[in-house]
Amino acid sequence: MGFRIRPATEADIPGMQRVRGAVLENRLTTTVLTAEDYRSAIVERGRGWVAVDGRERVVGFAVGFREDGNLWALFLDPEHERKGLGRRLLDSVVQWLRAEGVPRMWLRTDPGTRAEGFYRSAGWRDCGLTDDGELRFELALAD
Repeated sequence: MGFRIRPATEADIPGMQRVRGAVLENRLTTTVLTAEDYRSAIVERGRGWVAVDGRERVVGFAVGFREDGNLWALFLDPEHERKGLGRRLLDSVVQWLRAEGVPRMWLRTDPGTRAEGFYRSAGWRDCGLTDDGELRFELALAD
């Protein structure tokens, strides 16, 4: 079954929430993200992309914020990991923020996770631990 990447719409929010709740690492334990949080993220603060299967079912998503270059989210349904979808989603956000003139992107993730290895292999720079023990990564977008 083929997958495609397309811009996220408000109709995709339930699928995005389902994927976010299914992840095995970087699970939300103290925060509840509402449909309004997702809507604001993909409509007001930034843009998002979804990976969909042949039935248009959301199997992954990524969201970036224009205002500060934050990669707010990049998550895949665990059964669809290691198929290149994460990299394709990431590339969509990077291309958009670069076109918007954002000079650098950043994100935070837990140390020792697959996400840490993913961002390292994608060329992100490790900027060290934050005060609350997460790793901060940055990616220069300007040439």
